[in-house]
Amino acid sequence: MPVALAEALADQGIDRPFPIQAATLPSSLAGLDVLGRGRTGSGKTYAFVLPVLARLAASTTRRRPGRPRALILAPTRELASQIEAAISPLGTALSLRTLTVFGGVSAGPQISGLRAGVDVVVACPGRLADHLESGHVRLDAVEITVLDEADHMADLGFLPVVGRLLAQTPPGGQRLLFSATLDAGVDVLVRRFMTDPVTHSVDSDRSPVAAMRHHVLHVRPDQRLPVLVDLASVPGRTLVFTRTKHRAKTLTRQLVASGVCAVELHGNLGQTARTRNLNAFATGTATVLVATDIAARGIHVDDVTLVVHADPPVEHKAYLHRSGRTARAGARGTVVTLMTDDQRADVRDLTRRAGITPTTTKLGAGHPLLAELAPGERTFTPPPTTQPRSTRPRRGRGDRARVSTQTEPKPKAKSGSRRGGSTATQTPNHQSGVAAFSAATRSGRRRTR
Repeated sequence: MPVALAEALADQGIDRPFPIQAATLPSSLAGLDVLGRGRTGSGKTYAFVLPVLARLAASTTRRRPGRPRALILAPTRELASQIEAAISPLGTALSLRTLTVFGGVSAGPQISGLRAGVDVVVACPGRLADHLESGHVRLDAVEITVLDEADHMADLGFLPVVGRLLAQTPPGGQRLLFSATLDAGVDVLVRRFMTDPVTHSVDSDRSPVAAMRHHVLHVRPDQRLPVLVDLASVPGRTLVFTRTKHRAKTLTRQLVASGVCAVELHGNLGQTARTRNLNAFATGTATVLVATDIAARGIHVDDVTLVVHADPPVEHKAYLHRSGRTARAGARGTVVTLMTDDQRADVRDLTRRAGITPTTTKLGAGHPLLAELAPGERTFTPPPTTQPRSTRPRRGRGDRARVSTQTEPKPKAKSGSRRGGSTATQTPNHQSGVAAFSAATRSGRRRTR
């Protein structure tokens, strides 16, 4: 690494590579095309950020208006922002300029940034394609192209636009492709755009993180919400996954009404609301984030101790990616899946395909195992009288996220709260909303995110 880059890493307490970084850096620093596969939380972001910065710093070319020197493509806005947050302080140490490009926000600042000249663009494919068609950016000066979460982009249908973007980059440029899984959907890009790629795979795509505990809680439909409230009302960060955007919104409202400080994250929120809610979860203002699979890939928040699959995912890759939001970078974590009678066969097949053997327990609210899975004193906060409005939507290709106007409802005040205090000492009545929660589960079972 360049000395300035090594010093910038040391300032962040990073002085040795993770296995995926140690495996791929010699090849990527040498300018080879690289296929890198490591499970979620293994350190893939720095595995491509470091060689991009090191090679740009050593290059004799200089940035020009509208012609970035490196391109990093990511499937979601949150992941693009997270990559930029990792790369920005390191790039500053090397006098390199970065810019994020994605939908859901005004295009004006992005256009101005491109015109001023940048070294690295971190982008979602749709909005970058818009800028390319409008003539605000050209990709003929890109020396290094990175695809992060490539299999996820294939799943989301990004392959055509990604192919068009890659076709605009110089054929002799370096290409780095990183993902937790490398399957058939990615082969199209590999065959067309990569030259003799070196493959580095540091673990099985089915292997769960060793520091995770996996539990399946077999519950009655009317016990799903009380059990979830019990798990989510402890100190520390809890990430709850649902299958659909409507379910994420509904469940967030029910948790807030039950005294749990929760926020939502899904594609129906405007970008300002998405950023605000994710920041609230990252800073601890909210202890629970209820999300669709938009948060399953690449999103990193420190110290997520518990991941709950309120809705079991459809396929095993989603289970592994969701679960990977905890037990990151050597930390420990717990993964809980809520299962009703009619989901037993699906969950059994899901865990088998994921290569895990969870502990299954039939229980209800108040069971002693809940205190073991989520240790700590249960506290409940009176719900606010109003919820903030999210930003007014824009409909565009952006990053394929559909945005609609959202006005959060006013949750009903729960009984048992202490008047005038910030925390209620008495557990609220969690049965309200259980029937709606269970009905939403049944109606949304076949719906995708």
